[in-house]
Amino acid sequence: MTRVQLTELREGGSQDIASVNAIMQDAFDPQFGEAWTGPQCLGMMSLPGVWLVIASAEGEDAGFALAREIAGDAELLLLATRRSAQRRGIGSALVRAILAEAQERGAQQLHLEVRAGNDAVRLYRSEGFDKVGERKDYYRGKTGQLFDAQTYARRLR
Repeated sequence: MTRVQLTELREGGSQDIASVNAIMQDAFDPQFGEAWTGPQCLGMMSLPGVWLVIASAEGEDAGFALAREIAGDAELLLLATRRSAQRRGIGSALVRAILAEAQERGAQQLHLEVRAGNDAVRLYRSEGFDKVGERKDYYRGKTGQLFDAQTYARRLR
């Protein structure tokens, strides 16, 4: 498999909401109910301790990660990569960027939540995350079907 040429990781902001929404709509299957709305993303980005990383590849925004740090604890809130760029190193680059920034901000650990059965679990495990919990019936899909959420964490210090 050919790797996509990652050209840039950059700090994002509210000016990137159209790109974030486009990536999210392309990456997340609506049947699982995981995507956030634009107003949800903007609301989160306006809070203290929240940061956005945008990954560009082959001349376009190809992925993003949204995270926050509060009192020594960091959370990866969202991570998405365009379908055409998945499994080509962009997700790993975003996770590593979030890990580095979380540590820079003084976080002791980074945690995240992901739908059980999501292919992204392989990425998170490969980056050193361990499963620490599960929430039954957390996600509500488009048809009303419920899906479990799994919680993963990685110590930073």
